[in-house]
Formats: sequence, C-alpha cells, structure tokens
Amino acid sequence: MAPSPSRTATGVRVRVPAKINLALKVGAPRADGYHPLATVYQAVSVYDEVHAAWAGPDEFDVVVSGEGADQVPLDDSNLAVRAAKLLARTHGPNESLGASLSIKKSIPVAGGLAGGSANGAAALLACAVLWDLDVTADGMRALAAELGSDVPFALLGGTAVGSGRGEDVAPALAQGTYHWVLAFGFHGLSTAAVYRRFDELSPNAPPPEVPAGLMNALRSGDPKLLARALSNDLEPAALDLQPRLRTVLQTGLEYGALGALVSGSGPTCAFLVGDESAAVDLSVSLSAEGVCRAVRRATGPVIGARVVN
Repeated sequence: MAPSPSRTATGVRVRVPAKINLALKVGAPRADGYHPLATVYQAVSVYDEVHAAWAGPDEFDVVVSGEGADQVPLDDSNLAVRAAKLLARTHGPNESLGASLSIKKSIPVAGGLAGGSANGAAALLACAVLWDLDVTADGMRALAAELGSDVPFALLGGTAVGSGRGEDVAPALAQGTYHWVLAFGFHGLSTAAVYRRFDELSPNAPPPEVPAGLMNALRSGDPKLLARALSNDLEPAALDLQPRLRTVLQTGLEYGALGALVSGSGPTCAFLVGDESAAVDLSVSLSAEGVCRAVRRATGPVIGARVVN
C-alpha cells in the first residue's frame, strides 16, 4: 500500500503558528504557584515547522535550525522532546516508539509568541500521525495542557478565549482578518522573570476577566475597535525589565499603528494596522528607525498545528 501524503517513509512535517495575546488579564498567584489567566489568543502567520521521523525504541533526539536555534535546548527540557515522550508513554505500545525531531524556527525564542509551546503542539501532532496512534481530539488537548499553558491553543489556532492558567481554550466568536507588524526584541525575556516582576508591581491583582469591549470588537471585525481594546497586564512588568520597549511601542504608534501592545511576556511588540499597505509602510519605518532587532508582517487568525507535505 502506498504511503499517505501525511505519513511517509521520510516522516511527518507539521507547521504551527505563533500567537498574540489580544488581551491578557492576570490574577494573583494560586496556591499551586500558577497565575489565573483570562486571555484572548490569536494565531498569526509566523510559523515554526517540526519534522518527526522514526528512531529506535525509546530513542528521542532533536536538532534545531533557524531563528534563535542556538538558544533552544536539545535535551529533555525541549518541549518538543517532552511532548513526544509524553505521547509515547501515554498512548504507545510499551517502549517500542522513538522519534528523531527536527525543528525549523521562525518564531523568536523567549519572544512572548509561544514558540516553545508551538513546538510542543507540533511534536504531539507529528508523532501521533507518524506512529499511527488512535488519540482523540480530547486526548490530544489533555496532553497539550499537561505540557504547558499555551500548548492547547497552538493545536487549536484561530482566535480563542483562554482561562485557567491559559490551558482551557474555546473558540471565540470573531470575524475579519487582521494585519499585524511584529517587532522582535534585541534580547529575550524570561516568562518567569516577567511574572515575578508582575507580582511585585501588582501584589493584590484581582480575579481576571476577559474585557467585554474586546469581544465586541472581535465580533464586529473592525480593526479600529480592536486596537482600542488591546490590553496586557504583563506589559508594565515587561517594560520595567526592558525599558527600551517603550520606545518601540511609541515609535510604532507615531508611524500610524492603530494599536500596540507587548505580546504575552514580551519582548515582541505587536502593532495592529488597517491593511496590508499600512503593514508594509510601518515595517519599513520601524526597520529604518532601528528600534528593534527585526520586523515581520503577519496576518491573523490562522489555523493551528497542521500536517504539511
């Protein structure tokens, strides 16, 4: 029997998008140390690719190329490796499964765009297809939630509301396509460090709620309304740790962005613009000003992790 397009002798390749938090509301830490979140995710067209090929029984390895490859761990702390091992342990036949993983990165490392979580989601899907495992969608979401807060959304994609510590996701009622300009920081930001600073700045943070204005804006499909509703409770902490980000945000707004925010824990700054032409103009202006390491245009929402030929 000929192999299917998604499962071949050369392995399985999965493409997975970055995310922006259109709103990120953060509460005080829970007893387990996690912060309760109310967030609205949007998947955008900056992608990593994860390729999975067969390896010997209980053998797992990973190589990384592309954006920030030298900053990505190659041991068991790599989320893609952890995902493959978790899937094999949970759904595999004894210890007969192994995988050789290759990650091609375009999503910045420690950039607030969930690149590591995206790789974990992609590895889950790639290995499930490679090994021909019978795992339900609910089963995949449960494994994704065990791996990390943003991993379930990376599987889902689109625009979604997240709760819990971010792992409980549900599609949002939204319409329209949005144009973004992403300004990548010169240096990464540790998510843990940003949350620690948040706790210092907001010791009595109230229970988080998704802003009603943001949901109304998404239902309208109007980028101007959405721009006014963007919010991120972690932004003050990120700006405190990297003050130069204030200049990045200010510069983007001065050059015509409808709205701007630090994405997630940063340091990537996301600028919402009205159309593709405005995105091109803003990209050129930000690059000319030299306020960031690199600039990428993106659109959203896009689908989550998917097998590609």
